Amino acid sequence: MRRVTMKKRSVLIAGHPTSVSLEEEFWDALKSVAQSRGLSVNALIEEIDQTRSGNLSSAIRVYVLKAVQTRAE
Repeated sequence: MRRVTMKKRSVLIAGHPTSVSLEEEFWDALKSVAQSRGLSVNALIEEIDQTRSGNLSSAIRVYVLKAVQTRAE
């Protein structure tokens, strides 16, 4: 089994730098979802941030999971 690698990246949300930690696979999937929607990763994270109720990293993971599930249908 492959070791899971966490990556921390800085993103701008409402003009403020924020650190987000996600597994590398989630960063890759998030980039793919953003590209398919014609958005930058930062713009997509801002969109997710506006609708979340909890932790940003968790909200991103759930968003990516739902996007992947929708593509699979």
